[in-house]
Amino acid sequence: MFLMYIFLMTILFSNPPWWEGKVSRGLFRKKRWRRGVRAGSRWPFTYLGRCTPDNSRAHDYIPYPFFMGYAATYAANKIGENNVYFRDSIALSESYKSFYKYLDEVSKKIEYFVIESATPSWDHDYSLIKKIKKKYPKLKIVVTGPISTSAQEWDSDIVHAVLKGEYEKNIVKVLNGESGVINHDLLTKDEMNASPFPYYDKLIYDKYFDGNPLPMNTLHPQAHIWSSRGCPFKCIFCVWPAAMTGNDPLGDGKRTVRQYSPDYIEAFIKEINSKYNFKAIYFDDDTFNIGNKHTENMSEMMGQFNIPWFAMCRADTSKKETWKKMSDNGCMGVKIGIESGSQIVVDKIVNKHLDLKYAQEVVSHIRTLGMSVHGTFTYGLPGETKENMIETKKFIQSTEFSTVQESGTAEIEGTPLHNLVKEKELSAYPGANLDKNYDRQIDGGKKWQSLVKDLQNN
Repeated sequence: MFLMYIFLMTILFSNPPWWEGKVSRGLFRKKRWRRGVRAGSRWPFTYLGRCTPDNSRAHDYIPYPFFMGYAATYAANKIGENNVYFRDSIALSESYKSFYKYLDEVSKKIEYFVIESATPSWDHDYSLIKKIKKKYPKLKIVVTGPISTSAQEWDSDIVHAVLKGEYEKNIVKVLNGESGVINHDLLTKDEMNASPFPYYDKLIYDKYFDGNPLPMNTLHPQAHIWSSRGCPFKCIFCVWPAAMTGNDPLGDGKRTVRQYSPDYIEAFIKEINSKYNFKAIYFDDDTFNIGNKHTENMSEMMGQFNIPWFAMCRADTSKKETWKKMSDNGCMGVKIGIESGSQIVVDKIVNKHLDLKYAQEVVSHIRTLGMSVHGTFTYGLPGETKENMIETKKFIQSTEFSTVQESGTAEIEGTPLHNLVKEKELSAYPGANLDKNYDRQIDGGKKWQSLVKDLQNN
């Protein structure tokens, strides 16, 4: 009887729609839909998109849902791929009407409904979960993502299980009958390199898009992949290393990095490219260039492919020779997190400890190699002054970035920033003060809107 039950198990991994209505950007501008991204984004947020519900012809920013993709194939190894369903409504720009139409079609076939959520989307998602549970009462709702770090009491009548951290192993525990809050159980490095490749299919493979670093915006379809998991650094606002892979919400513990082997990534790229003919590869690691050996090995492996590639990097973790190795083997651009143009903010609030003068030199060096550099910055940190923000603006102007990304700092469950509010102070972040100037926001997109007008006047 038990074996028959296992055989009949079915599970849906769902990244549901997240629309917040039409918004006008100016007196004579056409209204655009505010939409959100959650699974696959380190900092889930809303933004004014070009796509509309049930229309994804324009290229909006859509990240690949990494944790969900890997968990789906893990589940498939347990119960068979025909018993695993995957619906990325964000990638499809799916309307709520279409989403419920899909649920109507599959609800009688599935037992478990998995949703990955985070603080910015949680109010929306929990309302959706309650509607789904009411409409399909036999579904067992499984909550994953950064929101799993919340200390809230979970209503067991609505939520069957809450999975903390990356959830390949934990989803198998649920399929084995566990419920309630299930703590972190991360893959080892060996388990990572023996894992089935994450889920891709013809319905969604060409929907994922990131416009930076240049010229990635012209290369589509593009594959978003990982060469590693985790980050040893402890930036106050960063979600995944704190909540998903590091289990270090206060930022005072030890964090580790687990890297995939070049052989694993090579086999993965060969498989997906034979099916989908990707025009670019984007390594969306927390930090791709941790360790010169790993970076150079990955670069040499990529050199055999005639595919432009890009990577999320840190400015001070590679030698000049390593940057050249990347360029020589087809890397066309990198994203580099700077966060602030104020050294005090970088050191005392963000806890990044990046020498900004050295970062400028590295950006210039990378540009001389023919690669683009996309710099990322965040504003509205606790303890950050307006003068600090103006310093950031001046730093951007004096640095040879190809493009920059500016956003508002959001409080997301599991991060040191979120826990600062509860703890009042954190030893690793001595400059992070919750003074009257600090604006608490859970949506970085909306926070940036409130900051940008003031900053543009300086």
